[in-house]
Amino acid sequence: MTAPTRPIPPVNRRRRFDLRSTALFFVFLAVVLCVLGLAARMVADAVERRPAWMFVLAVLGVAGCVGLRRRIHVARAARRAAAALDEAAREAADELDAPQPRPGRPAVEAVTDRGTLAAAEFGSVADQGATLPVEFETVADQDATVPLEFESGTDYDGLTPEEFEEAVAALCARDGCSAVEVVGGAGDLGADVMALTPDGRRIVIQCKYYDVSHRVGSQDLQRFGGTCYTVHEADVAALVTTSDFTAPALEYAEQCGIVCVDGEALRAWTDGTGPRPWDTAPGGRTAGWDLAGAGS
Repeated sequence: MTAPTRPIPPVNRRRRFDLRSTALFFVFLAVVLCVLGLAARMVADAVERRPAWMFVLAVLGVAGCVGLRRRIHVARAARRAAAALDEAAREAADELDAPQPRPGRPAVEAVTDRGTLAAAEFGSVADQGATLPVEFETVADQDATVPLEFESGTDYDGLTPEEFEEAVAALCARDGCSAVEVVGGAGDLGADVMALTPDGRRIVIQCKYYDVSHRVGSQDLQRFGGTCYTVHEADVAALVTTSDFTAPALEYAEQCGIVCVDGEALRAWTDGTGPRPWDTAPGGRTAGWDLAGAGS
């Protein structure tokens, strides 16, 4: 049985003339021309009435076009630079991932207090099969905590505030404190030195390196009193200064249980002729030294 075939329409068949579509096209064209003519007339009237404003608008329009064009150029340049950086990063990563030839005797890269070592004289630790001496430490080994060592005859007047904190910490270590830390700096919340007293109490010290004419006021004590017990969980809180304390500061310290060590008491502590701050705190008082400060 033969299937019926459909007639194939001719390829070059012409479209029939549509009067309605043609009329609508010419109407739309006439409306566009009228709108353009009206806009041109409005622009001409505006130029005639206010030429300065139209000149300013024209300048702004030209500037906007120029700025847009520059932005396009800048964006293209930025894309090209980003692509170049990406390509360079990929090349660097490929170089790092590539296997490096192992030399027969690699040099040890070490930095010491005495300067840079002659790398050719020393092979790697693995090749030598031994540990390098202490004086040939790497940078990572130098990050270990250096034990505090107090120097007798310390002149507090010639120190910087940072050196004063280290000197107070060294005093604590000299007198038997353990786990001594200098934690002063930005965000220390009032704690400059922390340690454990010989009897196991946690002492928190704030250091005030002031001139003799600048006495520690009650505001300094209030800021320290707001954090020493609640934040740092101190058993003993002390404020050590090279200067002196005002009467309101001593009164606040006595109410809050903060030991105040002025310049005279600090020198006595240094010379060993006066008590240590934890000796005057509750539970470790020394006769003749009240809670608000020794020798003040």
